[in-house]
Amino acid sequence: MHDYPHHLAKWHHHPEYELHLIQESSGEMMIGDYVGDFRPGSLVLTGPGLPHNWVSAILPGARVPDRDMLIQFSPAFADKVVALCPEFQDLGALFSDAARGVEFSGETAEAGRRLLREIGAANGPQRLVLFLELMAALAGRPEERRILSRAAAGDVAPPRASGKLEVAIHHISENYATPIRLAQVAGLCGMEASAFSRFFKKQTGHTFARYVNGTRVHSACNLLSRTDKPVTDICFEVGFNNVANFNRQFVRICGRSPSAYRRDSRRIGTIPRRDPATEARA
Repeated sequence: MHDYPHHLAKWHHHPEYELHLIQESSGEMMIGDYVGDFRPGSLVLTGPGLPHNWVSAILPGARVPDRDMLIQFSPAFADKVVALCPEFQDLGALFSDAARGVEFSGETAEAGRRLLREIGAANGPQRLVLFLELMAALAGRPEERRILSRAAAGDVAPPRASGKLEVAIHHISENYATPIRLAQVAGLCGMEASAFSRFFKKQTGHTFARYVNGTRVHSACNLLSRTDKPVTDICFEVGFNNVANFNRQFVRICGRSPSAYRRDSRRIGTIPRRDPATEARA
């Protein structure tokens, strides 16, 4: 546990998984490219290398005692837990989702808060027993977890993707800035358009058009937070053909306008902006 402000409470990342509970105060959090509100009881699991920060809305000079309660564990340990027995296979999907940050709700969040606090009060082998119970509780109801960031630390394709899905996702990630037709990508996968549409929705949970728009919005998030390019230029650079649709899709996915996202991401994340001239020299 630690207070807020604290030298650990900053925009950062690390190689471990982290389950993070906010015990007191409200404010805004940034998980990867996601910016949103948090309140007491907010429970988030972040994967290795995924940047994160929670900024409480408090008066200058104020302090929030024991604001953060968290536990970290290594990817190697997570892999061992998943392989321990068939009953833990569902944890693999949980850890895959954590690559983009996961916020829990409902009974899952309630159980997670309780077990995390019990781990803090336990000693010896009981801590490990409670940790396994905690992971099982977090994995048990996928409908009570919400993926936060469009981008993972490694920006990888969805886990356990089939060969055809990998082809489709690779094509989208390489060509999102140009017009992309469902029929064209279906052809690359050797499928009829209607069959591919159903296949893609089943595999990713998104329609083809929504996935493409999400990829474009994610790219826009990077440009907004890391460059000074005008919003209109970014709109066309990432593949949208009109500003109104870009703004509509951005608000749907990120919950705020592109300009608000740029302001909030810099205030919360203090992300350094890219200098094209420096990059060119490098």
